[in-house]
Amino acid sequence: MRTEAIPPHPSTLPRDHGLREDIDWAAVARDLAGLNVVTDTRSRLQLSRDFYWYSPALSAHLDGCRADLVVKAGTEADVIQVARTAARHRVPLTVRGGGTGNYGQCVPLVGGLVLDVTAMMRVLDLRPGRLVAQCGARMFDLEMAARETGQALLMWPSTWRVATIAGFIAGGFGGIGSTAHGVLRDEGNLIRCRVVTVEPDPQVIELHGADIQKVHHAYGTNGIITEVELALAPAVDWVHTIALFPRYRAVLDAAAEAARETESFLLSAVDARFAPYYGALRAHFRDGRHALFAMIAPGSMPSWRRLVAAHGGEVTLAMHEAQLEAAGLPPAYECAYNHTTLQALKADRSWTYLQVAYPQPFDPAVVERQLERFGDEVLQHQEFARMHGQHATFGLLLARWTTLERQYELIRSIEDDGCTIFNPHVLTIEDGGMKTIDTVQIEFKKRADPLGLMNPGKTRGWHPSMARG
Repeated sequence: MRTEAIPPHPSTLPRDHGLREDIDWAAVARDLAGLNVVTDTRSRLQLSRDFYWYSPALSAHLDGCRADLVVKAGTEADVIQVARTAARHRVPLTVRGGGTGNYGQCVPLVGGLVLDVTAMMRVLDLRPGRLVAQCGARMFDLEMAARETGQALLMWPSTWRVATIAGFIAGGFGGIGSTAHGVLRDEGNLIRCRVVTVEPDPQVIELHGADIQKVHHAYGTNGIITEVELALAPAVDWVHTIALFPRYRAVLDAAAEAARETESFLLSAVDARFAPYYGALRAHFRDGRHALFAMIAPGSMPSWRRLVAAHGGEVTLAMHEAQLEAAGLPPAYECAYNHTTLQALKADRSWTYLQVAYPQPFDPAVVERQLERFGDEVLQHQEFARMHGQHATFGLLLARWTTLERQYELIRSIEDDGCTIFNPHVLTIEDGGMKTIDTVQIEFKKRADPLGLMNPGKTRGWHPSMARG
């Protein structure tokens, strides 16, 4: 679907979302008695932000957004008390985990309450093939717990040291591990979750299997996820490798073949012009050579080396994660997905990024044409994954920021090549990637958030007239 116009940002005024502006905050505070309530201005601002600053367009719109109160929940009972209070006083409610999203998912657009669930971090059950955890458990901690039993998570975001499991489900899509296990939406990856409704008498709903899609990638607009059960796989001590190539086409061809022919957990193609942003890897990611960052199973390393050589490349690094840590080098997953964008932004804040899904079967010539067309305005970066049992290729392109209008010219040009853009310069679920309203999620919102209080403005599928009471 081609983007024809720049969509307007949703309003930051409560009345434009059918919400009241005459909230009795003293009464709200009384109903929150006994909970960990944060009132100081600096903390409220800090806990009202995520990584939306990757987009100057979102920064301009969201920098002034701030919760009126923040509540840090430690138990599901705390969550229920907050949900009841929000409903009783008709207060907007936004849930946050680690705050590592890039679309302003956990920014309270119209103020109100922010519910911080990061203290809900316990692993509740761990057995062969599955793990149960509270919503605020960090992905890294879940992986470490699983490894103690010889198991591992199927996938996680590159920000896994901070990102929480419920935040990943509510705002994420896939990540490190999607090369092997697909995306979150694929059958069997998510087993069960508990959701608290926001109404005067909050209910707890359990969703299983495909029904979890009702809250997956819904930006926390239709219920509070408090507990998650997810699938595990046998642990593999992956080899983190860097392969360098003289031509970018060779990187893409090698990655596509590796996705078919090797046991891999990550395959990330990175334009040579990123090399200056990876100072710690200077000896292994040299200027003028394009890189393929990968995590390869030890048994696939001989075929991996032959594949790289067949495409004119050389392997410049091959270490297990413990060896990398001892050498002071970053793991491959910190050189992939949006960590690549982050490395560039640390050095030069004039960059932003665009997310792209390429038509399948993937044709590297599409990327070659864009390399020539955009020159130094756009740096290339592709991720090779699986989705719905098929190969998939995504791009997280580094784009030079000049104006929003120019970003949309780039978007339309890429779309003209048959690609789909997941737009990081918008706030709503639909404008960002879905392109259409998910009526199943909206119907669930009518059940789980009947007053329309959760994360107002983040979905175009909800209208104030839908609110009950």
